[in-house]
Amino acid sequence: MCGFTGELSFNTIDNSLLKIANNHSVCRGPDNLTNYVDTKDININFWFNRLAIIDLSEKANQPMVSKDSKSILMFNGEIYNSDDLRKNLEKEGVKFRTSHSDTETLLEGLDKFGIDFINKLEGQFAFAYLNKNTKKIYLARDRLGQKPLYLYFNDKTLTFCSNLKSILELKKDINIDKKSVEQYLAYGVNFAPRTLFKEIQKIMPATYLEIDFSNNVFVKEEKKYWEPDLHLDNKNFDFKEFQALFSKSVSKRTVSDVPVATYLSGGIDSTSIVKKLNDLQYLTNTFSVIVDKKEYNEKEFIDQVVNTYSTNHYEVNIDFHISDEIINKSIQSLDEPYSDPSVVPSYYLSELISKKYKVAISGDGGDELLGGYFRIKNHLQKKGTLKNFISKFYYIYPAILGSGTNLKSMSNNYVESYISYLEDGKFFKLLFKKNIDQDLRIKIKTSGSTYKGLLKTDYCYYLSDQMMFKVDRTSMANSLEVRSPFVDHRLIEYIFSHDTNYFDHKIQKLPLRKYLSFDFDKYFLDRPKQGFVFDYKNWVFSHLNDIYEVINTSNLKNIINTDKLYRLRLFKTRINSLRIWRVYVLACYLNDISDS
Repeated sequence: MCGFTGELSFNTIDNSLLKIANNHSVCRGPDNLTNYVDTKDININFWFNRLAIIDLSEKANQPMVSKDSKSILMFNGEIYNSDDLRKNLEKEGVKFRTSHSDTETLLEGLDKFGIDFINKLEGQFAFAYLNKNTKKIYLARDRLGQKPLYLYFNDKTLTFCSNLKSILELKKDINIDKKSVEQYLAYGVNFAPRTLFKEIQKIMPATYLEIDFSNNVFVKEEKKYWEPDLHLDNKNFDFKEFQALFSKSVSKRTVSDVPVATYLSGGIDSTSIVKKLNDLQYLTNTFSVIVDKKEYNEKEFIDQVVNTYSTNHYEVNIDFHISDEIINKSIQSLDEPYSDPSVVPSYYLSELISKKYKVAISGDGGDELLGGYFRIKNHLQKKGTLKNFISKFYYIYPAILGSGTNLKSMSNNYVESYISYLEDGKFFKLLFKKNIDQDLRIKIKTSGSTYKGLLKTDYCYYLSDQMMFKVDRTSMANSLEVRSPFVDHRLIEYIFSHDTNYFDHKIQKLPLRKYLSFDFDKYFLDRPKQGFVFDYKNWVFSHLNDIYEVINTSNLKNIINTDKLYRLRLFKTRINSLRIWRVYVLACYLNDISDS
């Protein structure tokens, strides 16, 4: 896993400034720093930071240049099927210079087959591939958006990087997009391709850009190369087939030239991974954070997993270690505003693991894969005339009391009902005295059944821009690579191409529960899902004066009516603390970039 900053331009490139901009990505790859410069036909300047995981030799460093010097690759990620791809390329006559570098596999594959080679990749990645012969550069992200890639683009200059702040360091003509601020305040995140800035875009997941520079101008074309509902079918779901795919997914993510750790929350997803590692006879190194607060404490379940599979276990009680310093470091790691307070324990756990390991396996993506979120279960229940009538009270529900989701979710309006779980329209109206613009809102995806449509929506919005964003930023800020077996496109394609008989309204994630039922009782398996958070409600309301000072000294006052926030302190609820946190994170970000 790595990070990079690159620029192509028909104008002069300031190498020293580009190096400074690249400093924002150094945490992604502290093992090696390399610069590539070429000024022959067009000015090319690439900086690459390597975190050495596969093939630790110098030959595997990047930017990697082809044998004929006609193509260059910068690649952030892991290709899990690299060995198989290399064997196939060798049959095509390709001679490799490294022993097993997945970077070289990708470079040779792209040289041999062009950008269509991307369809053969299994893994997580963001890459820039430049072909001097065709005078084209390709910028691509993996299918589920696990790895980030940002772009600044005009007719004469193309800048791309792993960290958005690198572009902010380079460009002085960047402007905050007020519509993006609105979307963030409604959802707590900006959905790709939107960022907080008008001139910077996030490349979409499962997308590549082909940028031609043959006529002294950059011409961009965008192509989506994968979608889960392209595999829609209704074949019979087979638990053994699913388990076989899951086993392969876990096994692939253990391939590494450095030791591998495993996140353990004690929940169904992470426990399934630990069991699978045990079944595959791997020595498992598990890490957990413990929260004292009763509704979040899963220590008894973590202990059961550790004892059942005899893992090499490390844990820490987060309540004794979470400080204002850790909270600030967590927020600063984000690179973009992101309002889920779970970044704090995620950051802390990544920091803990990174002291001993460079690679960790996580259970992220299990809920998206198998419909594990409460909102899906609740949304699919019949609503009826009475519930639809009750939902009308949402429109008179006071914003300072809450989001009104419990009311709006009863609506027979399929779209509004589901979106109510993800957006805070009441808070938005409190701040702006209007409804959210339609072009900023989540678009519910239709994919066969209603259930699969909801899964598609979660993959398009929630997984990549929220879950994967958090995993990537909090881990890479600590130079830790995280691999997520549930975010495997083969597994996802299986779910979309088979019937939904595995989905049970009462017993969610049945395929995993059946798998674990050999080792754990119903008390372990049927307990309510718990969040991975710290006690942010208490922290927010005990730091209100400091929080409001940060907000009021930011330029947010030029965008929203911050005085409305003072009303929220009248009702010290979880939702109001989350709203204040959301604005606070944005204010911290704006202050940070204005100081840099």
